[in-house]
Amino acid sequence: MEPKFVHGCSLERFKEYYREVVGGVGETELRIIGEDPRRLIVWLFDNEIVGHAIWHPSNTVAHPNGEPRECSDRRILEEDLGVAGDFMELHEVWLRKDSRGRGFGSAFFDYFESMVRVMGYRHIVYYADHPAALAICRARGYREGWGVELDGISGEGGRFYVLAKELT
Repeated sequence: MEPKFVHGCSLERFKEYYREVVGGVGETELRIIGEDPRRLIVWLFDNEIVGHAIWHPSNTVAHPNGEPRECSDRRILEEDLGVAGDFMELHEVWLRKDSRGRGFGSAFFDYFESMVRVMGYRHIVYYADHPAALAICRARGYREGWGVELDGISGEGGRFYVLAKELT
């Protein structure tokens, strides 16, 4: 049995789940969800949230807030990964540890890639450093670049892989 992927969720319910699995919800994540609650996808299994994803449209020239994209990021996207113009960014994806290894991640990526394709986007981009995220993206044929400096989920900063998939 697969989880049900639901767009939007009570913010209080999401914050409670998030606090348990990740920590406090960041300002960026709250802004993305606040702009369009459908950009939060919760994964329900037996009516419990077992995972989530946050996504938003972006492009290689500027971030969604209009700030120019960093030169190194743009170079990796355009030159190394062949992504030019508009794309869908998978901002964050998380699955509870006790729900891993059950095919939920693969089911989500099937769902998400199909959704993005129907929306008319050619590319998905995901910035990641977690071994499980890297493994599933590699298995699904995402190309990867290395070296973008980001704040990360904990705000400590670091270098992240840039993963991109062209949808066919």
